[in-house]
Amino acid sequence: MKKILILHGPNLNLLGEREPGIYGSTGYHELNARLVELAASLGMEADVFQSNHEGALIDRLHAARTEYAGIVLNAGAYTHYSYAIADAIKAIRIPVIEVHISNIFARDSFRSHSVIAPVCSGSISGFGLLSYELAIRALAAQEKT
Repeated sequence: MKKILILHGPNLNLLGEREPGIYGSTGYHELNARLVELAASLGMEADVFQSNHEGALIDRLHAARTEYAGIVLNAGAYTHYSYAIADAIKAIRIPVIEVHISNIFARDSFRSHSVIAPVCSGSISGFGLLSYELAIRALAAQEKT
């Protein structure tokens, strides 16, 4: 069975509480349960990891290279300035799909630039929590093409 990793960056553990007008009212655990269920319905096993610490995310990316067929990554604010995370993605050579709940291009100007996008397989933003689901479906489809 194809295994994928759903990797959440800083502040995403506060989903459902943090700025519900932007991020919605669905809680972190509820979201993850839905994503794991979706992956299973597509014939994949999904693990979930969240950290507010850049180094922990990098360590998890490194470890993922031998365990997973792909990663769904919401790097949060690290998206806009973490060249270390970009380098980790580039080094692991498995598909990584960048996701964002909000449309990063319609928010603060600093959010419209992603340093990780050039090393990701693709980017999905602006569809709320559906962004994660679209990324999981994209990883499932990659195996079939």
